[in-house]
Amino acid sequence: MSEQTIQLELDDSGLAPGLPVPSNPRDQVQDVPYRPVEFRDDDLPSALERCATWLRSAQEWLGEPLDVLAIHLDYDEREGAPYYDVKVLCNEEDLAGVPIALRNQKK
Repeated sequence: MSEQTIQLELDDSGLAPGLPVPSNPRDQVQDVPYRPVEFRDDDLPSALERCATWLRSAQEWLGEPLDVLAIHLDYDEREGAPYYDVKVLCNEEDLAGVPIALRNQKK
């Protein structure tokens, strides 16, 4: 059995450059572990809709279902902060584009 090296193109955050970014400036892909992707809003359905839209576009980019480890809902009661904080905890290899690199390597 031989080990193969996979070459990944990653940005400074360890993410693949082609990974779709959440569309709202309040939302973000956070650091490890589990690479939380955060969606913040005063309106929970809006945050969840943006989360679902991002998941669909990320899965389309990845070419397979994104490995989501957990979904976390929290609240932020600080003045001026969006109240709802939805975090989707994603497999960092998926966000780095490892499945894409593996498929490209097989070609």
